Amino acid sequence: MTEKVLGVLGGMGPLASAQFMMRLTLLTRASRDQDHIPAVLWSDPRIPDRGAALLGEGPDPLPWLMRGIDGLKAAGCGAIAMPCNTAHGWYDPLAKAAGVPILHIVDAAAADLRRIGVTCGRIGLMGTAATLAMKLYQNRLAASGWEIIEPEPAQMDRLVMPSIAAVKANRVAEAFEPLAEVMNSLASRGAAAVVLGCTEIPIAVQAGPADALRVPVVDTIDALARASINWARPGPSA
Repeated sequence: MTEKVLGVLGGMGPLASAQFMMRLTLLTRASRDQDHIPAVLWSDPRIPDRGAALLGEGPDPLPWLMRGIDGLKAAGCGAIAMPCNTAHGWYDPLAKAAGVPILHIVDAAAADLRRIGVTCGRIGLMGTAATLAMKLYQNRLAASGWEIIEPEPAQMDRLVMPSIAAVKANRVAEAFEPLAEVMNSLASRGAAAVVLGCTEIPIAVQAGPADALRVPVVDTIDALARASINWARPGPSA
């Protein structure tokens, strides 16, 4: 068999992983089962909390992430996608040990910004407190010419983090309104687009009306799915 097989290191959280698999399928140009990309999902919700670990408040998830990498490699996967932004805090040791490419979610988001025509200027960034604190997006995107603005600390505490927790608890609908408030606030501060740098946030956004948002968004689940498709089948995706 010569078909490229994609590995998906998931479970962080389980709903985001399931959403990634759905979007990978829907964004692939296909007319029958056999046209789709072979993929193996390793969804292990037991992986310790990445945000807590980055803040020094929880156990190291790296051994668990490595276990998933080993399982995906044993299954014959030729590249790995991680539909979890905060897990990219361990990207360097994972990439060094994997022996296969790990598709970086920030590079995928940058490609999606260019795809929608936002090639420079001010953009908003949303994510968990831990993701924002480790500058995962800020450093990488700023080096490519974007100016990054973030939610105010009070917005993070009152709106963003509770909404992410609501999605993880399967209370998706209640997360839309507070997150939309933050996105529109970033637009009022001059953001030409908002990068949803947490894979729970796009799930909440899809639960509400698109016309409630005053700014285009980059869905990092979709961005990573497109990067995965481009790896498996170089060329245009749907």
